[in-house]
Amino acid sequence: MATIDFNFRNQILNCANGETLAVCYQCATCSGACPVAQVTEGRYNPRRLILDALLGLKEKIFGAQNAFNIWGCTQCDTCDEVCPQKVELTEIFTILKNMSIERGEGPEYYTTQAATILENGKAIPMQSAIERRREQLGLPKIMEPDVSEVKKLLEATKLLEKLPKKSQ
Repeated sequence: MATIDFNFRNQILNCANGETLAVCYQCATCSGACPVAQVTEGRYNPRRLILDALLGLKEKIFGAQNAFNIWGCTQCDTCDEVCPQKVELTEIFTILKNMSIERGEGPEYYTTQAATILENGKAIPMQSAIERRREQLGLPKIMEPDVSEVKKLLEATKLLEKLPKKSQ
């Protein structure tokens, strides 16, 4: 049986927009509208994740076996738009994703992409084939990002501390 962790629940409630968690009455409108829940045949379930957060069931949310519970959300905001209580579900999922990263449990694709942005200033570095095609089509060159500025911003967020050592 899962253990209730009131400190965990209160930590969510005390975050910006996290307080909206308290007004969820579990109508399941979010799950019915969620495109990820539909394509995963309910494997991803925003209502269940919100309930686990509301009840403080931390061990049902975190851990490698539960990663899809958090990271399945694509931040499309469909659930936010249909929620009759105006619960900020995607904000709550972002809070949980941030907690997951701080626990060192973020998916490898996520931390690898963050490391790529830190190194190159963008998620997908320019490739010579794309540059040639743009030139052939008469499109302007894409400006290179100021990598030092991006690094400065990401260092201010303490990104390096949150990336696994192998991604740096």
